[in-house]
Amino acid sequence: MTEKGCIKCGSKDAGQKEIATTGTGLSKMFDVQNNRFLVVYCKKCGYCEFYNKDSSTASNILDLFFG
Repeated sequence: MTEKGCIKCGSKDAGQKEIATTGTGLSKMFDVQNNRFLVVYCKKCGYCEFYNKDSSTASNILDLFFG
């Protein structure tokens, strides 16, 4: 069984943050930030992945990213 970790540096030290972004068209014109994402990042090297906040939970994403 192989151990999971950051695909760039192998570290198992992860963090997470939430961000919101505008979309296209009217939401961009009126600066409506209706797209929410969870960002999972490696605390050692900074590698990160974005996940749609509406479609998954934080614990499952951390397990997927760092095992």
